[in-house]
Amino acid sequence: MGISVTKLLILLAIIVVVFGTKRLRNIGSDLGDAIKGFRSAIKDGEEEKIAERDSEANVIDGEIAAKQTDKPDSHV
Repeated sequence: MGISVTKLLILLAIIVVVFGTKRLRNIGSDLGDAIKGFRSAIKDGEEEKIAERDSEANVIDGEIAAKQTDKPDSHV
């Protein structure tokens, strides 16, 4: 009860007749560009999260080091 190869070919032929090959090619390239843009946006977002997490870790380390050096000596 699935979709057979014959049915897919008939559907493809109808789509080509309705839209035309030039329009389908434009739609395909637009879809490809959209997917590339989406992937690059996700990659950029992940890189920003990593950079933000690293910068937060550096600030926390710096605060701890500053607090340790500011302690007065109690035994002097």
